[in-house]
Amino acid sequence: MSKLNACLLAMLAYFIWGLSPLYFKSIQSLPASEIIIHRIIWSAVGCMILLAFIKQKQWWKPLLEKPKYLLILICTGVMLSGNWLLYVWAINSGYMLETSLGYYINPLLSVFLGMVVLKERLRLFQWIAIGLALIGVMIQIILLGKLPWISLLLGLSFAIYGLVRKIVPIKVLPGMCVETWVLVPIALCWLWLHPSAVTLQSEFWHSNLWWLAIFAGPLTLIPLILFNIAAKNLPYSTIGFLQYISPTLVFLLAVFYFGEALNFYTMLTFGFIWVALVFFSLDSYIMRKRYSFLMKDK
Repeated sequence: MSKLNACLLAMLAYFIWGLSPLYFKSIQSLPASEIIIHRIIWSAVGCMILLAFIKQKQWWKPLLEKPKYLLILICTGVMLSGNWLLYVWAINSGYMLETSLGYYINPLLSVFLGMVVLKERLRLFQWIAIGLALIGVMIQIILLGKLPWISLLLGLSFAIYGLVRKIVPIKVLPGMCVETWVLVPIALCWLWLHPSAVTLQSEFWHSNLWWLAIFAGPLTLIPLILFNIAAKNLPYSTIGFLQYISPTLVFLLAVFYFGEALNFYTMLTFGFIWVALVFFSLDSYIMRKRYSFLMKDK
């Protein structure tokens, strides 16, 4: 696959993620908990269909050889569903700007976790980026008098999820299949314990809401597949730059479409985060150029 086609696939994945608030807003008559239940169930079904279609042979073998991987995937599944739940709740409760901020700081939190957990050494521009992001968060705490907990939880939970999945040698689709299927019994049990849930009412299945709810599965899987195809054919620095498309679209939707208030101090916080991401992207670009130069010498 050419780099241009791979880049287009990555952009499409990030555009889908960035525009997903439009979908979640369209089904906000469903509680966030029920939206996540549909997302879990239909993602699990979709994963099984895709696994059967692409015929990944013996994908379960590593899980049988090392059962601890199964336990880890159960934990990451719970973490991922928690991230989904918070994201959907925040979108439908008028905190879209905070979700945008969360995914802006996610790569910076990933770098910080790499230093703490994997003992990776940070370069100068990475330190500057993390410092600027910290200033942005402190502005929220000191000047606005509140901790941006939605942003921090979204960014940190996804950063931890990415770190764990990086360590566990299980491919993306089989891993996600396990993560979603272990949650299906919990989702069904929740519905059983809540007989008044909208999903269980006949009105739900006689409206357009049911097929919109089922669409949560493809909305989860399609951009993930596009992203992984692109990631195999693009430099990591390019992927790192393109990932800002998603939170930027969420930011624009929040301000210009859904009319969320953007005060001076919130804008100042975003300003520090954006400058931090400039340093972060510049560091990635420099390292890629340096690596290319060294490879040419060899």
